[in-house]
Amino acid sequence: MIDIKLILTDTEGVRAKLAKKGCDANLDRIIELDAKRRALIVKIDELKSERNKASAEVPKLKKAGLDVGEIIARTKAIGEEISAGDKEIAATESELNDLICRLPNLPDDDVVAGGKENNEVIKVFGKKPEFDFTPLDHVTLCQKCGLIDYERGTKLSGSGHWIYRGAGAELEWALLNFFISEHLADGYEFILPPLALGYNCGYGSGQFPKFLDEVYWVEDADAESKKKQKFMLPTAETALVNLYSGEILKESELPKKLFAYTPCFRKEAGSYRSEERGMIRGHQFNKVEMVQITTPDKSKAAFEELVGKACSLVEKLGLHFRLSKLAAGDCSASMARTYDIEVWIPSMGIYKEVSSVSNANDYQARRNGTRYKAASGKNEFVHTLNGSGLATSRVLPAIVEQYQQADGSIVVPEVLRKFIGKDVIR
Repeated sequence: MIDIKLILTDTEGVRAKLAKKGCDANLDRIIELDAKRRALIVKIDELKSERNKASAEVPKLKKAGLDVGEIIARTKAIGEEISAGDKEIAATESELNDLICRLPNLPDDDVVAGGKENNEVIKVFGKKPEFDFTPLDHVTLCQKCGLIDYERGTKLSGSGHWIYRGAGAELEWALLNFFISEHLADGYEFILPPLALGYNCGYGSGQFPKFLDEVYWVEDADAESKKKQKFMLPTAETALVNLYSGEILKESELPKKLFAYTPCFRKEAGSYRSEERGMIRGHQFNKVEMVQITTPDKSKAAFEELVGKACSLVEKLGLHFRLSKLAAGDCSASMARTYDIEVWIPSMGIYKEVSSVSNANDYQARRNGTRYKAASGKNEFVHTLNGSGLATSRVLPAIVEQYQQADGSIVVPEVLRKFIGKDVIR
């Protein structure tokens, strides 16, 4: 979340940065509530001091044989006033925290305002594949080669689900093995987190309370509220950035370089336009996620490292893709900056994102309380960064389409052959 001190000391600056994301926040109400909270705390502290002084007089007056009824009545009245004031402070803080936690992260200074229309293509890798035959789309190719069973996936779980079969399952697993081997070689720690997470993880990553309805909740008759229930993780980032929540790490322990393989569950599977056919968007998909937890001064370098790693994976697969810097309004709510790695899907004639690399700065750490002890001796908030490395549900269609042959077969990318044991899928 955004530091309240920043809102108070640079209100217009915060307002301007939020506007870059299209957020018209009620900062005046936040400032008003903070002032009210501070005034109430001062008032209650004064009442507590008055009550303590009055209480200290009672034994003295009793010893002197004087009547203490008036003082006791006064201390009781002060106690009731304190109790009412504490409730008012709690209510004020609750409203204040709710307003602050719903604010999106502030975009970095160099991130331009606006939405997708202002995204900037930074670099294009490779050339678009050219075919001397009429190419097929990935849905047709996957069905022809028996890689994906869409019909039975829908029969089992409804629309937005599919089944990997035979060589399709092997190719999917080869991709995951390739990604994992690359991250291990780079010294990242492999994590297999729980798939069902507590509300605190959604809050700590910045997804809750705004996106409560976009995840699958695990029904629990004994849980009286969402805060007591569990949800299926939409991305491993939700788990990894909360791994050290509430802890104070040693600076020497940083950076933490982590990655996880998980299936991911998304309640909203997007539109049903022709460009969303097949595996392009679904309710469940596999993804390897990278996360770094680091000090603020190493944050920029960590971001560049994650971008480089994600690009390297797509390059080694031999796919044509591009790298785009997102405008503020196209970055997710929790992120200060995001670069998308977008792979070319020939049948659609468009690029589709296979990895988003983002820096949350200290936004997530403030929500989940992850700090480190700096050289100065002060406890400071860490910076958290994440990047897909990679999601397979768009990589596999890109491979199938970009590597297709005239006879309908698919050449297996060289880096995957040792994992799948074949050069061509027919």
